[in-house]
Amino acid sequence: MTLRAVAIGIGHYLPDRVVPNSEFEATLDTSDEWIRSRSGIERRHFAAEGETTSNLATKAATAALQDAGITAADVDAIIVATSTADLTFPSAATMVQSELGMRHGFAFDVQAVCAGFVYALSTANALIVSGQARRVLVIGAETFSRIMDWTDRATCVLFGDGAGALVLEAQDGNGSTQDRGILATDLHSDGQFKDLLYVDGGVSTQTTGHLRMQGNQVFRHAVEKLAATAEAALDKAGLSSDAVDWIVPHQANIRIIQGTARKMGLDMEKVVVTVQDHGNTSAASIPLALSVGKQRGQIKPGDVIVTEAIGGGLAWGAVVLRW
Repeated sequence: MTLRAVAIGIGHYLPDRVVPNSEFEATLDTSDEWIRSRSGIERRHFAAEGETTSNLATKAATAALQDAGITAADVDAIIVATSTADLTFPSAATMVQSELGMRHGFAFDVQAVCAGFVYALSTANALIVSGQARRVLVIGAETFSRIMDWTDRATCVLFGDGAGALVLEAQDGNGSTQDRGILATDLHSDGQFKDLLYVDGGVSTQTTGHLRMQGNQVFRHAVEKLAATAEAALDKAGLSSDAVDWIVPHQANIRIIQGTARKMGLDMEKVVVTVQDHGNTSAASIPLALSVGKQRGQIKPGDVIVTEAIGGGLAWGAVVLRW
């Protein structure tokens, strides 16, 4: 028998405030058409004053636990993927643990920017396969609106806030590609590209900083690296792209999503797309898209799903799982 980390629950949360592209026209030299044509984004959600990343994460976690039909008492560990934690420390994950009333197990954050949820899934899978945890709550949550430079039209219109959560459970499989659960992971990073996407502040500099991005360079790396990591993960799983039912990519830009699908030889009808409604929610974008995809009736039990993401670092990776 082979131990697999199987998805048994999914949920998400979006802040109440919806910000359409037109809202930026009053303060920036931009337009709804300009933003849509370059990114595919039509609207995004911004957290309310006083609403933190751990607040969003807790609400998404509660939805995922309800979907799984379990409570926090049944969970052994919590991993939160985020670059916008409430405080320098403690971790957002321990705050979620507290809010859920969970007094056992362990909780920690993973920081790999937009690739964070893929890294967190891979980490959770390792915990389950090694026997260190039976059930892991994996959350992606961000409040990127707090690190935007509102004078930079190239970046501030792209990002939004939100959270998504997935419950993974240890289940026995037979070791074949027909098993439910995570079938393969593939992770990479290359720090020589750190200046392509970063925040120009932090604890050591005693500033919060703002997001800075060289969009054209990030785009060039994204399509190439995302397709390569997705194909590598499929190869590790012993599957071909023909076996893929859905790609659930990081929702950064519709052009990147389309370019990656094209490079993999897959039709856009096999891609779950939510970027138009949420913008780029960094580590939250994949679990958000998974949750919405399930709500839409797209993702069904037994489907083979490939998730892939790239973010600052550069850090990138992919996960193949059977739902």
